Amino acid sequence: MIKSLSKSQRAYQWIKERIASQSYTPGYRLVLGSIAGELDMSVVPVREAIRQLEAEGLVQFEHNIGARVAMVDDAQYRHSMEALSVLEGNATALSAPHLEAEDLERARAINEKLTETLGHFNPTAFTQLNQQFHETLISSCPNPRLRELVTLEMQRLNRLRDSTFSFVPGRAHESVREHEQIIALIENGAPFAEIEDAARRHHSATLEAYIAHERAVAPEQRDDAVATPVH
Repeated sequence: MIKSLSKSQRAYQWIKERIASQSYTPGYRLVLGSIAGELDMSVVPVREAIRQLEAEGLVQFEHNIGARVAMVDDAQYRHSMEALSVLEGNATALSAPHLEAEDLERARAINEKLTETLGHFNPTAFTQLNQQFHETLISSCPNPRLRELVTLEMQRLNRLRDSTFSFVPGRAHESVREHEQIIALIENGAPFAEIEDAARRHHSATLEAYIAHERAVAPEQRDDAVATPVH
């Protein structure tokens, strides 16, 4: 029997989903009473959920204001994406000679699921599958510390922003195609440098798409997103 979620867990998931979908944009004030009313529960589990989100860096408390959706630190995000491209590129290339046929079959199956999601795109679901894909490709990396660093950087990115693909959904189509290219390189026994370069450029392209998106957004539009009405 599957254990049902506690009220605080339900509140946590409900709030986190709205942050991920940008229904609650950066700076949005989280009023415990209003959220509790929508979820038909007391403020106690909502407060517990918000504390958990604060620990993950998704929510921050401000004096005399209360809980707000955390502002995204673009510098930290970019640095993490740059670090991940280098770390995972190397980990993928090191892992490649040790991957079995079933590992590549699993990676391809995950990529097929990613392709299926493109028709009814859900950025958060896509990101989760995308991480599973990359975790599969680095699973045989003989350097456990490198695998750990990749995982830690992925988790850090999840705290900074739930899904980059929320901002650049068109990038998802290109990402799926690049996945197939990386699998093909590994299957064909491509040299270390070629696999590393392909995996590194794959992550770099996502960051470049995000940066291009940010530059295209007018400053006043960003200000409007931050200045979400306080309820």
